[in-house]
Amino acid sequence: MLRRYVLDESHVLQYDGVELDDRLTYIEEPIAILARDVRQLRSKIILVIKVHWRHRPVEEATLKTKQEMWEQFLSLFELSGTS
Repeated sequence: MLRRYVLDESHVLQYDGVELDDRLTYIEEPIAILARDVRQLRSKIILVIKVHWRHRPVEEATLKTKQEMWEQFLSLFELSGTS
């Protein structure tokens, strides 16, 4: 069942100029590494990092493997001075 929408000023989206390509898509770019962690499986150790993305609030930061981020966004690690 649908309900009537009640206007709420906090529902306004912040548009700050997302650049779209000709297919109307964009690549999210990481801004900073917020945290680092080591996840251990039975026989494997996985390095994960918490990434803050451009055009997203800090609350929506995601966990990604360090290897995945290293391959896609090497400049992020050069800026932070870590390898």
